[in-house]
Amino acid sequence: GWKGQKATWDAAFGKYKPANFGIGGDRTQHVLWRIENGELDGIKPKVAVLMIGTNNSGSDPAEGIAAGVTAIVKAIHARSPKTKVLLLAVFPRGDKPDGKFGAAQEKLKKVNAIIARLHDGKTVHYFDIGEKFLVDGQMSKAIMPDFLHLSAKGYQIWASAIEGKLAELMK
Repeated sequence: GWKGQKATWDAAFGKYKPANFGIGGDRTQHVLWRIENGELDGIKPKVAVLMIGTNNSGSDPAEGIAAGVTAIVKAIHARSPKTKVLLLAVFPRGDKPDGKFGAAQEKLKKVNAIIARLHDGKTVHYFDIGEKFLVDGQMSKAIMPDFLHLSAKGYQIWASAIEGKLAELMK
């Protein structure tokens, strides 16, 4: 999604000379496979921003999704021990808790509760910005037109929400 938001990406993150390894439709096992098979070879990022798991919610239990996220964090640190991971909570989805994605939304709350425990304030920094995407507690079509994928406005919210924390971690 960020590839379609180049101006927002460049304005928020360009000064860090970032690399974007996100792929639409990614599941935790895809990211883990890429890391274990060379994606981080030859680089030692100061910070890695990680938000993964929503595409697992249709088929995997919360504990399995959280185990996948945990394995990714461990794989990053196995290859680059000094890299700080800004671990984002899996974003909310669906127009309301009992709506189209209601069950997935509840599952992702469980995932987030589990992965929040990875936060150690040193190498892993859990950060939940999910509330930023809600208007009066509900998802807005202006932010997630299909109640799953972010609009340009949604990507701007994401960038603005993590800018300060990312700047802190980049010091």
